[in-house]
Amino acid sequence: MEALSGVLHGFSVALQPINLLYCFLGVLIGTLVGVLPGLGPASAIALVSPVAATIMLAGIYYGAMYGGSTTSILVNIPGEAASVVTCLDGYRMARQGRAGPALGMAAFASFIAGTFSIVALTFLAPVLANVALKFGPPEYFALIVLGLTILAYLAEGSMVKALMMAGLGIIFSSVGLDTISGSYRFTYGILVLSDGLGLIPVVMGLFGLAEVFLNLEGTLTQEIFEKKIKGLMPNSQDWKDASGAISRGTILGFFLGILPGGGAIIASFTSYALEKRLSKHPEKFGTGVIEGVAGPEAANNSAAGGAFIPLLTLGIPANPVMAILLGGLMINGLQPGPLLIKNAPDVFWGVIASMYLGNVMLLVLNLPLIGMWVKVLKIPYYILFPLIILFCLVSSYSLNNNIGDAIVTVVFGVLGYLLKKFGYEGAPLILALVLGPMLEESLRQALIISQGSFAIFLASPISAALIGLALVLLLLPLITHKRPVPHLQE
Repeated sequence: MEALSGVLHGFSVALQPINLLYCFLGVLIGTLVGVLPGLGPASAIALVSPVAATIMLAGIYYGAMYGGSTTSILVNIPGEAASVVTCLDGYRMARQGRAGPALGMAAFASFIAGTFSIVALTFLAPVLANVALKFGPPEYFALIVLGLTILAYLAEGSMVKALMMAGLGIIFSSVGLDTISGSYRFTYGILVLSDGLGLIPVVMGLFGLAEVFLNLEGTLTQEIFEKKIKGLMPNSQDWKDASGAISRGTILGFFLGILPGGGAIIASFTSYALEKRLSKHPEKFGTGVIEGVAGPEAANNSAAGGAFIPLLTLGIPANPVMAILLGGLMINGLQPGPLLIKNAPDVFWGVIASMYLGNVMLLVLNLPLIGMWVKVLKIPYYILFPLIILFCLVSSYSLNNNIGDAIVTVVFGVLGYLLKKFGYEGAPLILALVLGPMLEESLRQALIISQGSFAIFLASPISAALIGLALVLLLLPLITHKRPVPHLQE
């Protein structure tokens, strides 16, 4: 009853005209930020945090989760990191003339998952925050190892290749300054590498430029693009296929969003891997199945809601975006934590109520725009491809106004092209690049605590269970591998 009365009080705050305006501006800016590759919610929140209201900041964050799928589906360029995996099937659906259903399902899945996460945030915040507190360096290390193993286990094609890509991603993540020793690693005197390899330039290259290079290699027709694309809304079969993926992605994303360092990126990758594993036709993933869009989009939006739990109840930011939002709260004289509900109930419940309203606003904003986004597919190749290349390079350059980032994009574009030619997936590399710093930091912190003893990873029941599960997944292909029957061979 306390939560219900709090929510009702929150709506009385959120429905005030000025707060409604802030909420609308937040979700609108967030959607635009998600659509534009290279900017991302962290950049936008950092720009407005000194002057914007908390409601607006929250709107930008979960609004960007909505918009991030648009360019992933239309031009195979993730609007933000959590939408990387949406490229795999969303773009293929667009190439098959089903951009409308893909965008519509992304919007509906985002709305359903976002609403669920807000309801769960309302009633489960204190309990789930205590669970997140039980995770220390050993547990986080084990969780990341398990995440990378799951992705490799469920990867399309060779598991060995997927593990190789994950290892390459971890190596790339170690480029730059070592925060513990203060020395530079793998920079080779190149100034642009001193800050490490940026996620945006790498993603722009691997998924944007590489796709252009691959398409330019062959003779392309534009039959699908010239056809009038009908059925902008998902049909009954789409809903039947996607309902399970939405449900699983929503629940999975919410719980992963609570864990610091996890969030939307891990949630979307894990959801895709889970759906592929559970599917009766896993070979169709990557060719344009609706589940490959619905699951990850539900997961990353649900994770966005879950990330507010440790921030609002404990004052602990779950990811860099939440850290910036924490700064915005403190600038406004607010201290997130256990006393926030008591000291600033208008803020706590007002933010939660505004998220209900914001999800409805996002659905209303996104659905009418589907037809406009689909028209992008009708742009001729000789115009579209140069624009994609320009967009990728400008997005990379604008991060730090550094030509070196654009060069990194080109290098990874060539690398991504070669990887696609030889059957290597880029998704494990990206996930490892994102999680690599946290993996290394957790490993070193755990070993410092244990004075160099690796037994610390088995001393914790949570850590031991996660590592054990990772080992099972690694050994399972060897155990279940079926040798060919001699008499069936020609």
